[in-house]
Formats: sequence, structure tokens, C-alpha cells
Amino acid sequence: MAEYTHGGDLLTAQSRYGGAVLDFSTNLNPLGMPPQVKQAAAEADGAAYPDPLCRHLRQAVAAHDGVEEEQVICGNGAADLIFRLAFALKPRKALLTAPTFSEYEGALTCVGCQVERYILDSGRDFDLDEGFLNAIVPGVELVFLCTPNNPTGRLMDPELLAETARRCGDVGARLVVDECFLPLAGGGAGLASSLTEFPHLFLLRAFTKSYAMAGLRLGYGLSADLELLETLGRFAQPWSVSAPAQAAGTAAFTRSPQWPEQARVLVERERPVLAAGLEGLGCRVVPSQANYLLFQAEHVTDLKEKLLQRGILIRSCANYHNLGPDWYRVCVKGGEENRRLLAALKEVL
Repeated sequence: MAEYTHGGDLLTAQSRYGGAVLDFSTNLNPLGMPPQVKQAAAEADGAAYPDPLCRHLRQAVAAHDGVEEEQVICGNGAADLIFRLAFALKPRKALLTAPTFSEYEGALTCVGCQVERYILDSGRDFDLDEGFLNAIVPGVELVFLCTPNNPTGRLMDPELLAETARRCGDVGARLVVDECFLPLAGGGAGLASSLTEFPHLFLLRAFTKSYAMAGLRLGYGLSADLELLETLGRFAQPWSVSAPAQAAGTAAFTRSPQWPEQARVLVERERPVLAAGLEGLGCRVVPSQANYLLFQAEHVTDLKEKLLQRGILIRSCANYHNLGPDWYRVCVKGGEENRRLLAALKEVL
């Protein structure tokens, strides 16, 4: 079996280390899952089939995000919806930034799509620039953007995002904007209020990161294109969102709506300390606005392996386009955990 290239493969890490591992490879809410959400998931009826239409969950999402219930579609994590989009739309040509989340290209490759990459300038901290608009040309059928971008942690300028949406409309391209990390980045309400203005816009959101629900697998999409949502529904496996996941998501938005905001207080306190610690060890750190940091340990290509020998798992970014084997990503955790990471890094660097 091929090696898993994402973060969070704890079983493999634990087997190689021989014990418990401190995981910095996944960018989850450092506060963990809210108690009310855990309780709702535990009390869900696992003996009955889940609601295939996710009615209560979609009502909670619509009320929380300020959209119409019919504009919401739920999935088995945001990745489920990314693959559904690829299989439903079958685009011939798509445009991505580099670096960005690898599952966009993974899904597009499955349908034989030609992928064009817009290279983000490392000298500008990998920020999206206006040159991206010139890359959206007739023939591009699907555009993926991520804000804050993964793995850079950089938010995209709202005006440039709006210009991108208009440009996509002009050339007939579908624009997918991944906002899964937005609640932990303080980037505002996102583009939900623009769905009617841009019917070709599809927003990806999830509970995975902001509510630390990675194991329950729950994401959702927002769009004013109801025909697209109906098509995506047909490309889902039956009962794709489990009863515990639906109950947890509903509880998150109705009983713990401030949970991501509470985590941001911790992240904004600890992120500068962690960044300064990395820089003090000679690393180049990309200034982040999210709950994770991208950094370069120049010419050190085995940092993940060396840290795993000390019981710490980080994310190697060697498989991201426009990065190299000496680039890494770590999440922001509580102060004690961050200090343990820095101490281990000091030993190996």
C-alpha cells in the first residue's frame, strides 16, 4: 500500500516511534472538540439509517451561515465534496495555485482533467496576486482557491477574490473557494453573502478543523446553483453523512457557535511565540494568519523523521507543488506543547 501523504496518520507514526506521538501534522482546533458536540455524537441513534437529506443539520448550517437551507449540501468531509465536484462536472481544464491543498488536483486527475498551476511567489509570502486574473482564460472550466491557503496560512484579499469571481463568470468557469480554515483565521464571514451575486461560486466549509471533528468526517458546500447541488446529491453514496456526524454538526452550530472564536484567542497568542521560536532556530517562517505555520529548514530534508524519533509528528510539504523537501508545516497548539516542539527542534537543528 502506498504511503499516506497527508498529516494525521497517527497509527503509522506510533508504530514507527513505538509509543504515543504528539501530533503537529493536522491543523485542528487546539481546544479539541466541544463537550456538547461529543455528547451529541455519543447520543445519536447509530442503529437507524441517518437522514439522507441531513435536514436538521442543513437548517443549523443555514441559520449559522446566513444562507437559505436549499443552498446547503452536506458531505462526508470537504474532501467528499471536492471529489463529487470533479466527478459531476468532469472539467477538461482547471486552474490551481501552487502550493495549495493536494486533494484538488487528486480529484481532478481522477477524471482526466488538465491541471494548470499558477505559481505563487515565495518572495511575496505566497500571496495570490492580480496576475492570477490573467490566468483565468476561456477554456478554463474550474478554478480552485483556498483562503487561508493550505499550507501557507495566508488569507486572500477579499477584493481580489471578488474580482476572481467576476472573471470566472466572464469566461464561464466554476469557482470553488475553500473556506474550511476561515473560522480559525479571523478572516470574516467569507463569501456566503455573495452566493446570489455569483451563481457560479461554490464554497467549501467543514467542521473538521474549527470543531476538531476530523474523525467524524463532516463538511458542507454552499451555492446558489441549485441544479449543481442536485447533481452533486446524485453523485453521493447513499447515507454519506452518518447520524453521529449530523448530530455533532447540529450541536456545534446551535450549542457551541463561539468555539472557533475562543480557539482564535489561543492561536493568536501562541502563533507569534511559535513563529519566533522557529525563526530563532534559523528557519524561514511564512507569516501566517491561520492556526498553522509553514516554514523552511533550509537543506534539512529529514526533519520529520528526526522529530518522530522524539515522539513528535509534523507535516512534510515535499509533495506540494512549488515547495521542496525542506519545507514543513506545523499546527499551533497550547503553550506547553509548542515548547516541547521547539525543544525537540533545537536538539535536531
